[in-house]
Amino acid sequence: MVATGERSMNKIVGSPAEAVVDVVDGSSVAIAGFGLAHRFPSSLIMALAELGSKRLTVYCNGLGQPGHPTAHLLAENHQLGRLVASFSARPGVRESEAETQIAAGELAFEVVPQGTLVERMRAGGAGLAAVYTPTAVGTPLAEGKEIRYFDGKPFVLELAITTDFAFLRGYRGDRLGNIQLRGGSRNFNVSFAKAARIAIAEVEEIVEPGEIPPDLVDIPGAFVSRVVESTYTMDTKTLPMRPNRAATSARTYNGKPALARNEIARRAALLLEGGTYVNLGAGIPNLITNYLEGRGIILHAENGILDYGSFADAEDFDPDVHDAGGWFVTTKPGTSFFESVTSFEIARSGRLSTVVLGAYQVAANGDFANWATPEMAGGGIGGAMDLAVGARGVMITMEHCDSAGRPKLVERCTYPLTAVGVVDTVVTDVALLRRVDGTFRVIEVARGFSVDEVRALTGMHVEVGPEVGVMQDAYETP
Repeated sequence: MVATGERSMNKIVGSPAEAVVDVVDGSSVAIAGFGLAHRFPSSLIMALAELGSKRLTVYCNGLGQPGHPTAHLLAENHQLGRLVASFSARPGVRESEAETQIAAGELAFEVVPQGTLVERMRAGGAGLAAVYTPTAVGTPLAEGKEIRYFDGKPFVLELAITTDFAFLRGYRGDRLGNIQLRGGSRNFNVSFAKAARIAIAEVEEIVEPGEIPPDLVDIPGAFVSRVVESTYTMDTKTLPMRPNRAATSARTYNGKPALARNEIARRAALLLEGGTYVNLGAGIPNLITNYLEGRGIILHAENGILDYGSFADAEDFDPDVHDAGGWFVTTKPGTSFFESVTSFEIARSGRLSTVVLGAYQVAANGDFANWATPEMAGGGIGGAMDLAVGARGVMITMEHCDSAGRPKLVERCTYPLTAVGVVDTVVTDVALLRRVDGTFRVIEVARGFSVDEVRALTGMHVEVGPEVGVMQDAYETP
């Protein structure tokens, strides 16, 4: 009787249109996909755009790149009523239709740290009502929420999330609903599937039960209602990437060139302790990858990869192996993949020795801000809040002043805070500073710059060490 029942179960549907037909006006939909274009369930998204359902509440890491079949297509089609995401905007990406609608008050936006988003989804799928997290304490995202202390440490109460639907993107699936994911593309798929009343998985290949080995089933069929074969494959050779300024670009202060972005990264790399776990943020921190060979440093990325290697060759890469910045990377002996809940368990639990992030501002007391500026309608937190509160050390790499010449090292942050009192090291294009006994101290300056010049470019009080070194000497000296 049991075997007959198993044979009769069939969760395969014939087309993406058939899979999404009951996503009605006002539905809530969790949409997987990472970065600007990595493994979005594009076939399902396009089918929903064709269906035209309105006033949707969409949960996602970010809507993805405008002009492509990512979740942003639904914003362009004016189908969204509410967006709950870690990103509504990304630095360097042109203003999107979603941002326009948020600014006009047409689209409600709730920004949620990436780790908090997946944990709230996991809790919803587990039948829990809420979770307490240290993420966002002291920031605008904690305002109006319950704060409770455990062992003297503050935690924010975050309510669990459940959704009507989840759109997933898998590698292989069978008619029982078992889904195999691949490489770094696990990310949000697992927690989103668990939180949804109806989880729909778009897969590259549909196979018979048993063809996915039991130990390779990443999402058991109990969590999946429908499986459909993908009808759209994005060209991985032309994936839109987050634009970065050239690694060799450098600002000029007082008529003198400061360190280039790759030189900032090179100096920062030498500050990382060998044999430790490290997370590198997007932008300048990401460039540190080029200077770690032979150091025994194990890199962690929020999308769910540990101990990855260097950037992959532009013509020879695996589309499912990328870092949290979206750049394709290589694997090596010891590399492991996992989904985002596990990734943020690593991040929040103190297992990361150092997190290196960029910032718009760093304050004298160690606060920093890196997810929104006053001109943004929304913002982009990503995993920064979770990483900053969990790591044993937080290093900021950035240019000393912004493009308007304003100091980024300030007495008090005027931009929305990412985390409170966590920054212990700052590497800029003109100085290396460490926070000692609660005060930042100049340890090194860039060649050609004096301590007085650095102080004049700095918007907060800094002390000076007894011997101030030269930043370039650290990596130029044999």
